[in-house]
Amino acid sequence: MDAHFKRATGAGVLIALGIIYGDIGTSPLYTLQTLFNEGGQINRALVFGAISCIFWTLTLQTTFKYVIITLQADNHGEGGVFSLYALVRRYGHHLVYPAIIGAGTLLADGIITPPITVTSAIEGLSMVKGLNQHIIPGNNLVVEIVLVILLLLFIFQRFGTKVVGGSFGPIMFLWFTMLGYAGIRQIVQYPDILEALNPIYGLRLLYMHPHGFWLLGAIFLCTTGAEALYSDLGHCGRPNIYVSWTFVKIALVLNYLGQGAWALLRHKPSLEGLNPFFAIVPDKFVLVSVVIATVASIIASQALISGSFTLISEAISLGFWPRVKVKYPTTIRGQIYIPSINWILFIGCVGVVLYFRTSEAMTAAYGFSITVAMLMTTFLVSYFLRFIKKYPFWIVGAIITVFVLVESSFFVANAVKLLKRLFFLVFEIGLIGTMYVWYNARKITIRLLKFTDITPYLTLFEELSHNTNLPKYSSHLVYLTKAGRHEMEKRIIDSIFDSPQKRADIYWFVNIERMDDPYTVEYDAEVMVPNKVVRVNFRLGFRIQPRMGIMLRKVAEEMAASKEIPFAGRTRDFKFVILERFLSYDNEFSARDGFILNSYFSLLRLARSDSRAYGIDTDQAVIEKVPLVVTPVSNISLKRIHRKRSS
Repeated sequence: MDAHFKRATGAGVLIALGIIYGDIGTSPLYTLQTLFNEGGQINRALVFGAISCIFWTLTLQTTFKYVIITLQADNHGEGGVFSLYALVRRYGHHLVYPAIIGAGTLLADGIITPPITVTSAIEGLSMVKGLNQHIIPGNNLVVEIVLVILLLLFIFQRFGTKVVGGSFGPIMFLWFTMLGYAGIRQIVQYPDILEALNPIYGLRLLYMHPHGFWLLGAIFLCTTGAEALYSDLGHCGRPNIYVSWTFVKIALVLNYLGQGAWALLRHKPSLEGLNPFFAIVPDKFVLVSVVIATVASIIASQALISGSFTLISEAISLGFWPRVKVKYPTTIRGQIYIPSINWILFIGCVGVVLYFRTSEAMTAAYGFSITVAMLMTTFLVSYFLRFIKKYPFWIVGAIITVFVLVESSFFVANAVKLLKRLFFLVFEIGLIGTMYVWYNARKITIRLLKFTDITPYLTLFEELSHNTNLPKYSSHLVYLTKAGRHEMEKRIIDSIFDSPQKRADIYWFVNIERMDDPYTVEYDAEVMVPNKVVRVNFRLGFRIQPRMGIMLRKVAEEMAASKEIPFAGRTRDFKFVILERFLSYDNEFSARDGFILNSYFSLLRLARSDSRAYGIDTDQAVIEKVPLVVTPVSNISLKRIHRKRSS
């Protein structure tokens, strides 16, 4: 592991600033604007209460839950909902469902965060003298600029972020410095605003304001990027997140205080279309601040898109998602590109921009998905604290109770947005439904696998290999197996010994075991029959893409060097037999199994083939179809009739 992952360093802190704070760091663009618009008349009670709620939300939700508690769930340097699930899954089969729901809602965030951040930044041009006649929130020009930026952003994904990645940190450092400076300028003019950090003002707002509790939906906007603190743990390291978050939180709080001071110094009951974020910037620097805000919003979007790729890659490895094409555009560890997800997100973002058009309309539908994702993380964290950290039950109960009360309040306040966000609901149901179907269908297919003891067949393998009356099928014949060390799937035995029998010099049985450690790459091998039968067990981390053609050749070379097997060193001597299942008509399903399996085989048509998923070249792969029979039809009504012979 790199040095800046083990301890906080200047380089590590800059990396953290550039990667994980884009979403939460751009929240000042729209959080208080939304709160003041929804809160009615702007007065001292509203401003002080809003800032108090924001400060304590950042403290309880972001600092306490994610930075102090959740970052402890370090899965060999990796974070995120699937990494957390991989840590705790052995403590309950039901934990798969919060993992699926958390991942699905987190992915759904990917179609609203880029539009809302970019749109908020571009709308700032309406406060630049000379441009305010042309830039009006919601008009065609704003929408067109936002769509062009998003298009370029998603096109750029295929090339990776190696070229610009190094500049993200300094740019975000400049961004947060600007936030703090702009806030301090207003605080100096109205220092009484510092009283707003008192939690009493927040409680009064929630209990005494006419809209009270329902303002939590807008307050929640200040912490929507908190999940990224944990999801991007593997990119930054815990010590760097600790240090960088201290700087980021101070800058955010100063900016919110500054916006509040500005609102009270105006002595006006409404914003009158102004965005308090840009209003506290000196007039001559508004255009510069818009440019920096736009770049920061692009960085925020980039981080979220990259996080979506990582999430889907882990879902594929853990068996939650169809095997789709995954590319590695650069040599940076962990940087991947998934074309299908990239363009699904792009289409979703375009739909959001065209449907809502303004950042104000987008914020009215924002937040519900993230509250659900946070609740699911809380549920999984409770198992981590109880069973892995071994915290006493009462301590875990107290911590989780605080989280659940806070997040449930945000959930209820955001639930009223459900009708405004039906657009996203379809997307979320599709994502969660895909993971549910894929996971449960794989459980059914694995359950139906029949295994047999391989020992009685070992002599038969040797005899078949020496039977020169049969044509040689391949020098090295390879099967992928899920069986234990001395077992084998019955379908593999049938494939080898049934007509046509497959004669080979060496039979290879290869198993791939997914490890909780994300980057494990190791194997063990056993010669079961000298020079004839070899079993190889690969142990691969859940973020490692298998490349069986290359990996098995490497194994063969090492075993040949140690005189365990003969091997001429020719990759094309390997032939992989891939057994593909199809859904037989000879089935009687329950409604649930029928839905799951029919959906599964429909999705299977969109997924990558086993040969491509396991890195096997097409000229080395042989596909054999095997029927899947879950419950054979046992009673079919069929009546024979006898025709009269014509005379």
